[in-house]
Amino acid sequence: MSLDVSPALLEKAERGEVDEAEFVDCVRTSLPFAWEMISSLVAQLKVDGGDFADNQVPPPDEQARGQLLRALASDAIRGALQRHFGVRLAFQNCHRVAVFPLAPAADERLARFTSVRGQLLNQSPQLRDC
Repeated sequence: MSLDVSPALLEKAERGEVDEAEFVDCVRTSLPFAWEMISSLVAQLKVDGGDFADNQVPPPDEQARGQLLRALASDAIRGALQRHFGVRLAFQNCHRVAVFPLAPAADERLARFTSVRGQLLNQSPQLRDC
């Protein structure tokens, strides 16, 4: 299971009444490693400025790696996180999360990061089985 969904939130979803803030809180509590990584990158971007902020350190274990994969592979989770934090998220190699501002000035850098060339340049033998 990707998320630890409370019975109350599940009941709301069954009725069709899901508040995105409740969903984001479910993500925060279910995927704490992913939440903390994205939160810290958003803070870094706000403090440092620049085109983007990214993490290049692999997660400490498979559970943490799984949280990143679940958060960023799900369109619903990823979209909710982007709206919540007001950023665009990008992802490479099972651990390299990047946050980009919504400003059009970041579009070119985001396109380079998410390009085929960018993916190939971010490869290493150590990450082969991530």
